[in-house]
Amino acid sequence: MIISSNLDWRSEFQRLEGAYAPATMKCYYTDVEIFESWCRDRGRVPFPAETKTVCEFLEDQAVGRAASTVRRRVYSIRKVHRLLRLPDPTRDEDINLSLRRVRRSQRSRPKQRLGCRRVYLEQFIAAQDDTVIGIRNRAILALGYELLARRSELAALRFGDLTWQTDGTLSVLVRRSKTDPFGSGRLAFTSQRTRKLVDDWVRYRGVHIHWLFCPVYFDKPIARSLAPETLRDIIKDAARRSGFDETVVREFGGHSLRVGAAQDLLLKGHDTAAIMRAGGWKSLDVLARYLESAEHNVWA
Repeated sequence: MIISSNLDWRSEFQRLEGAYAPATMKCYYTDVEIFESWCRDRGRVPFPAETKTVCEFLEDQAVGRAASTVRRRVYSIRKVHRLLRLPDPTRDEDINLSLRRVRRSQRSRPKQRLGCRRVYLEQFIAAQDDTVIGIRNRAILALGYELLARRSELAALRFGDLTWQTDGTLSVLVRRSKTDPFGSGRLAFTSQRTRKLVDDWVRYRGVHIHWLFCPVYFDKPIARSLAPETLRDIIKDAARRSGFDETVVREFGGHSLRVGAAQDLLLKGHDTAAIMRAGGWKSLDVLARYLESAEHNVWA
């Protein structure tokens, strides 16, 4: 069966809106566009694709890309075929064999960001100035560390997710993450110091803004959420302000607060089950990667 590649798959993808996270939707669109372009350049029919075509595409995509990216391409191709109600070419055993070839051809270990351990956190917080942005960033750094938060989780926090406790701390409902797509949430707690830093920020931005952390423009808080990429930049800028060399700054990333907090918990004697609960991890393999260098992850 041959069907024109001019099928309006983008309209079909609109049916997914609201059912998947925006980041997932962005990946779906990007992956299918790449596959469609690859097929067009080689005179192949993308919809419905032959299994052989998908296998060749996957092995071609493996060059210079992580195996996880190639595997995600498979999910995207599968999804678009299902939405178009076309035969699914990704269920063939040859697809699994292609993915195994991709994994075996890539011997390098996954890139692990430098953890923002407590010793770094204190430097990062101290390096912030007393501007509105500095006050916001101190709260972001302290809260992100104590919540073991992904950058997407920090960006998604709303003012209503915070509860002010009588002991001077905060309880925070982390509603949504990539391992909790339906928003059941996990409850986390802060220190009194972090509550004070959050209070300082809330005092400036007011209680009328829905999102907890928002952009600041000419010292005026803007009523929208921060982009996750901005949170990554805040961490890198804090490292830069703390005097780290640029080669070290590049080692920090959006998950550095989460990684560093997990490493500190391990060194304090907490077992992996407790750390998994605290950070909302579902995979022990992922957590193990974060923890394996805990004893050495401090720069002189």
